[in-house]
Amino acid sequence: MLISAQDNFSTNKISEIFQTLKPEKEWSFEGCTQSQTGKWTHGYHRYPAKFIPQLAEKLMGEYITGSKAHINDPFMGSGTTIASAISKGFKASGTDVNGIAYLMTKVKASPIDPQYLDKKLGQFLAKLTHIHNQQTSFFTNGNTPIIPTQHLERIDYWFHENNKIALGRILAVIHNEEDESIRDFLRVGFSHILKSCSIWLQGSTKPTRDLKKSPSDPYTTLRRHLKKMQRGNDVFYEIVPHDVKNQLQNYLNVRLDDARHQPVTEESVDLIVSSSPYVTSYEYADLHQLSTIWLELASDLSQYRQDFIGTSHKNYADKILKGEFANQIVSEMETKDRKMAREIAAYFIDMQEVFDESYRILKHGGRCCYVIGNTKLKKVAILNAEAFTEGLLHSGFSLERIIVREIPLKILPQKRDEKTGRFASNEDADSQAYPIEYIVIGVKE
Repeated sequence: MLISAQDNFSTNKISEIFQTLKPEKEWSFEGCTQSQTGKWTHGYHRYPAKFIPQLAEKLMGEYITGSKAHINDPFMGSGTTIASAISKGFKASGTDVNGIAYLMTKVKASPIDPQYLDKKLGQFLAKLTHIHNQQTSFFTNGNTPIIPTQHLERIDYWFHENNKIALGRILAVIHNEEDESIRDFLRVGFSHILKSCSIWLQGSTKPTRDLKKSPSDPYTTLRRHLKKMQRGNDVFYEIVPHDVKNQLQNYLNVRLDDARHQPVTEESVDLIVSSSPYVTSYEYADLHQLSTIWLELASDLSQYRQDFIGTSHKNYADKILKGEFANQIVSEMETKDRKMAREIAAYFIDMQEVFDESYRILKHGGRCCYVIGNTKLKKVAILNAEAFTEGLLHSGFSLERIIVREIPLKILPQKRDEKTGRFASNEDADSQAYPIEYIVIGVKE
C-alpha cells in the first residue's frame, strides 16, 4: 500500500512516489501487432487513442481471481473493457455520454450467432447490390434515401452529392431491418466508413476538410468492412462462454449516460478499468460528428458538446475545485490563458465526481484502475496522474499501486505544439504528448 485512506497524505508525498516510479516493461505490450490489438470485435470501429484489449485483460488477470466478477467502465469509449469482460464471462457495466461510443460498445460486446449473422448479412448485401446497380436517382423503387434534414447543412459540408445519396440509400435499407441487434451491427459498420466516404482529411484527429480528396465508394467500402466485422464476430462468439451468450441481458449493462451516474447499485462492482478523457485533448463530439449527424444521435450539436467531460464548453462558477495539484495546474494556466484555465478546472471538478461515484459502486476490497498521461499545455505541466491520485484519495480510496507504461504505438498524434497546446504532426510539433501513461490504482478498503 503506497498511501492508506487513513494517512495524512500531502502533495509532497505524492510527488515523492512519482519520482521513484520506473516503466514496467511487461505493461508496454510492445510486441503486439495491429491485428492483435484489433482482435475479435475490437476492430469494428476506428476510435482515437483506442484502449488496447491486452491492457484491460492484464488488469483483470491481476485483480480478479475467480470465475465470476463485475467489471465497470465509466468511460466506455470504443468498448474495450466491456467487450474484454464479456469475453471472460464477467458481468460488465458502464456508461458513455457519446452516442456512437455507446452504440459501438453495445455491438462489440454482443456476440451474434455466426450462421444467423451470415444469413442476415447475405440478405442485406444483396439489397445493396440491387440498389447500387440501379440508375442514380433520388427515388429508386421505393428506396428513398434517408438523409437527416436537421443536419443537412453539415452533411453537404462533408459529403459530395453522389456519396450523400448513396449513404442515404444504404441507411434506408438499414432502417428497414427489424432485428435490433442486426440493425445496430449495420449502423456501426455504416458509422465506421463515413470518414473515408467524406472529404474529412484522412488521418486527421480534427474536423478538417480535404477538398482534393477522392472519397471512397460507400457500397464497396461498407461491404468490405462488414465482412471484416463478420469475421471478428465469429471468433468472439466462440470465445464468449455459453451461459453469457444465452443470457446476455444478465451480463451486459451499458447506458448512454454521464460517467458520474453509473447504472449499478452501491458496492456491486469488483473492478473498474477505464481510460478517461484527457484535459482538452479531444472534442469527442466534434471528432465523431459524422456519425452523430447521420445516425441522428443528437438534435443540437452545440448542446451535445456541453455534456462531455474534458470539453471546452463547460464552466463551473458554483463548484469548488478540490486537490492541490489540480488547483496548482489551474493557477499556472491562468497566467497563460484564463479561458483554458477554466476548462481545466471544470475537467478536474467533473473527474472528482466520477471518483466519488467509483467509490460508491465498488465493493470493499474492489479496485479502480484509471489510465492517464501527463503532458504540457502552453508550457504548463499538466500533471493529470498526480491530480488523479490525489482525487482518488479525496474520494476515500487508498492508493495501492501506480504502474508506468511506455507507449510504443498510440492511435493519436504523438506530439503537441507547446504554444497552442494542440496536437500536431511530428514534424511540426516540439513536445511529446503522451510518451508514457500511468495506471493509477485505488482500493476501497
